[in-house]
Amino acid sequence: MDSPKVSIVIPCYNVEKYLCQCLDSVVNQTLREIEIICVNDGSTDSTLSILQKYASEDTRIKIIDKPNGGYGESMNRGFDMASGEYLGIVESDDYADLDMFERLYACAKEHDLDVAKSGFYFYFSKPGEQNTPRVIASPITSGRTFCPVTDFQSKREMVDFFNIKPTIWSAIYRADFIRCNGIRFHETPGASYQDASFNFKVWVCAKRVRLMEECFLHYRQDNEASSINSPGKVYCICDEYDEMERFLNAHPIEKGILEPVMVRIKFDSYNWNYERLAEPLQAEFIQRFHDDFERHEIDGTLQKDYFEWYKWRTIHQILKNPTVYHELRVKVKNGEDAPTFEEATKEKRLVNGKELPFLLDKLAGGFCCIREHGLWYTIKYFFRKIVRRFGK
Repeated sequence: MDSPKVSIVIPCYNVEKYLCQCLDSVVNQTLREIEIICVNDGSTDSTLSILQKYASEDTRIKIIDKPNGGYGESMNRGFDMASGEYLGIVESDDYADLDMFERLYACAKEHDLDVAKSGFYFYFSKPGEQNTPRVIASPITSGRTFCPVTDFQSKREMVDFFNIKPTIWSAIYRADFIRCNGIRFHETPGASYQDASFNFKVWVCAKRVRLMEECFLHYRQDNEASSINSPGKVYCICDEYDEMERFLNAHPIEKGILEPVMVRIKFDSYNWNYERLAEPLQAEFIQRFHDDFERHEIDGTLQKDYFEWYKWRTIHQILKNPTVYHELRVKVKNGEDAPTFEEATKEKRLVNGKELPFLLDKLAGGFCCIREHGLWYTIKYFFRKIVRRFGK
C-alpha cells in the first residue's frame, strides 16, 4: 500500500466499555487510505485483547503496547510511528462520523493547509443518546485560510481564536509541519490537559489554517474516568502553561506577539480550574493563581487591552487579596449575602475625595460594560447575574 493519506492515532487506557464503538467508526471511514495506530497505555482491562481482535481483521491497524506512561507519551509514540501525510487523533471513548477524515483531508489538500479543523458534538449516551453540535468557526475565521499569529485585526480577535476549546481530535495536522517545528505533547503523568499546550504550539507555528463549520467528532461527556471529571488534578493546568511559556521562549519572534495572549487565555483556564475544584482545594489553588499572575504583572505581560473589563477587575481582586476573593466566592456559591470586594477589603472608590455611593458605583460598572460590549450585551449580562443570584 502507498503511504497513507492520514495516520489516525488512538490512545487507549482501560476503555473496554467504549472502544468498539470508537474502532468501528475509524475502520469504516470512507477515506480508505488510512493508517490506524492504537497505543495501549498499560491497560488492565480487556482493551488490549479488543485491539488485537480488530488488528487481526484489518491490516491497517498497528498496535503499540507499552507500560503506563500517560497521554502525552502515548501521543508522541503514536505520532513517531505514523507514516501518513497528515496526522489525526480519535480518543478511544469518542467516535467519528464515517466521512470525517475524507472531508478534513479534502479541505487540507485543496487549500494546502498545515491544519484543517472542524467543529464537534458534545455526546451523551445516557439517559438517551444526545449529540449537541459545537461549531468553532466564527464569522472572522469561517471560510478563509489564515495564520493565527499575523492575520487577526485586533487583540480581542486573536484572544478569541486562541481561546477556542483545544479539541485537538477534531483536526488533522500535516505531518511535516508537526515534525519540522518540533511540536510534541507534554509528557506528564496521566491524562491531564496535555491537549492545551499541544494546541497552543500548533497555533504558534501554523502558517495556513482553516476552520470548517461542519461537525464530525462525537466527544463523550459521560465517561466517569475522563480527566474532565478528575477534581484531584489541582495543578496540572499550571504545568501546561509552564510548557507554553517554555515553547514561546524558544520562538522569540512569536513570543513578542503572543505572550500577552497566552497570559489572557491562562486567566480563563485558571478561573475554570478554580471553579471546578472543591472548596478546600479552591483555597489552595487561588494562592497559585495569585502568584503566577503577580509575576505576569511584574514582567509586563499582564495587559489590560487583552481583557474584558469585568475579567480585568477579577484578576486585580485576586492580585490584591486572594483570600478575600475566595471567601466571597464561597458565600455567593452558597447563596449567602456577601459584601462587595471593596466593602470586604474596606476600600471604596473615591470621586473628588468622597466615597462613591453604592448605586453610582454599580452604574459606573454598567456604563463601562456598555462602552466595551454594547447595550444588548450589558442587558443580557445583568439578567444572567439576577438569575444566578435569585434563581435558586
